[in-house]
Amino acid sequence: MERVVFAEGNIKDFEESAKKEMEKPIKHFEKELSAIRTGRASTALVENLKVECYGQMMSLRELATLSSPEARLITIQPWDKSIIGDIEKAILASDVGITPVNDGKIIRLQLPQMSEARREDLKKILGKKTEECRIGVRNIRKDFHNQLRDAEKARGISEDFAKRLNDLLQKITDSFIKNADELYEKKANEIKFV
Repeated sequence: MERVVFAEGNIKDFEESAKKEMEKPIKHFEKELSAIRTGRASTALVENLKVECYGQMMSLRELATLSSPEARLITIQPWDKSIIGDIEKAILASDVGITPVNDGKIIRLQLPQMSEARREDLKKILGKKTEECRIGVRNIRKDFHNQLRDAEKARGISEDFAKRLNDLLQKITDSFIKNADELYEKKANEIKFV
């Protein structure tokens, strides 16, 4: 995170930079949510999966054509057939929880019907991802708070102004935590009614 320059009386710049930083964990959380499977098979479930091949780690979307031809099927067709084993190994090692079927040309991921146990597992994963997002937002709040404290100690801003900015920082934090909780509720309902 970049250091914020606090100018006495300039609340708008402080607010904008705090919001900009807190957007980052929310955006990451939204991306993670798209990878949590609900009803329809989505290539987002595997597209960011890291595969070790050609001596480096690459995401699956860089190595293959991904598609979802049916509601519960994802197909992975590597551009280079020699790495199909590497892709299969990466899927097995991931937390996707689906055993790949490899016919030598295409890997098929047949998603099972959602059982109650699987729903509970997904809700646990969802809860963990939500908490990671909240922690990310709170860490940003802590960084801003520390910068405010340092600016106040260095006499860059007055005690009253620091208090106003801290109050504003808490309001911004609360709104982003609320946003994360709303995203959690929406995804939890999708999982519940699949």
